[in-house]
Amino acid sequence: MGDTSIDPARRVRVMQSFGAPRPTTNPYIHMLDAALAEAPGVEHLRFDRRRALLGRYDAIHFHWPETLLGGSTRLKAWARRVYARALLSRLRLTNVAVIRTVHNVELPKDVTRAERRMLEGIERRTDYRILLNEQTRVDGASTVIPHGHFRDWFARDGDTTPDPQTIGFVGLVRRYKGVEGLIQAFGATRTGHPHWRLRIAGNPSSAELADQLRTFAAGDERIAFDLRFLAEDDFAAAIARVRGLVLPYRFMHNSGVVLAALSLGRPVLVPQNEVNAALADEVGPGWVHMFAGELDARDLESFMAAVAGDPPAAPDLSARDWTRTGMLHAAAYADAVAARRTRAPERVR
Repeated sequence: MGDTSIDPARRVRVMQSFGAPRPTTNPYIHMLDAALAEAPGVEHLRFDRRRALLGRYDAIHFHWPETLLGGSTRLKAWARRVYARALLSRLRLTNVAVIRTVHNVELPKDVTRAERRMLEGIERRTDYRILLNEQTRVDGASTVIPHGHFRDWFARDGDTTPDPQTIGFVGLVRRYKGVEGLIQAFGATRTGHPHWRLRIAGNPSSAELADQLRTFAAGDERIAFDLRFLAEDDFAAAIARVRGLVLPYRFMHNSGVVLAALSLGRPVLVPQNEVNAALADEVGPGWVHMFAGELDARDLESFMAAVAGDPPAAPDLSARDWTRTGMLHAAAYADAVAARRTRAPERVR
């Protein structure tokens, strides 16, 4: 089988599943890209289609594997599926360590049957998983690396004075995020709180959903919409101008929007669960508020009363420093590559 050890003098060569970040790229990727470029022991490679298929590297790190699939036309979607199939075949025939960050605990549902089979193939080939919180349960080798904060990224937006009468929802608008329920709960506060305002900002998954939200809000002039893709500055501004953010997701496990809000000094109202309770303990009192069951007007009234004054201290995000995050990734990569190389060739799938 040959020598499977890693030369400690050589950096582990890791290809990411993302290319060079663009202005519209998720800030998480921007921050991780910079942290990995500085992390000791890592040769950081951004995704390149030819190099991923034919080049030499020790590990590949997937974040959202579904981004390899899909396309704006049928031909482009077909070509991307063919490429993904070829890449998966290459990974099955080599000892490249496959690492995946578990951003979502379930595979996406809005994909074709062929795309789902491809994602399931990547999932089976994954050797090592990076978890964003202690509450994520997976089989196999894994480590927890908390989602980094956005304080540095959004530093210029932190001085905006929020409107004390306004709460908001910000982020991609999807059905599972419960925006319809938020509108209905807010509507029930109209008689008692006519001066409150609700701002909903973000890109809806369909024109049909956008129309439905406007129908739910019809007649309540306190509700304003900004239903479009939000560039980074607009995203941060939408959070900074409200007193608090309400995120009534029907299922919430990891949320970059919650970290963005806390990084900008805005409290959040989120579903009561194990993950959010742990986050509340981590960041300190006054920042993470929770509701049980379906969101209703009383939850909003309690939240508005709670955020009328400032919390006793800024949220503690020290465990989410990006330098630390880069070093933890470097250690995870080394562990994943070492473990993969101990496997006999005949066991490589």
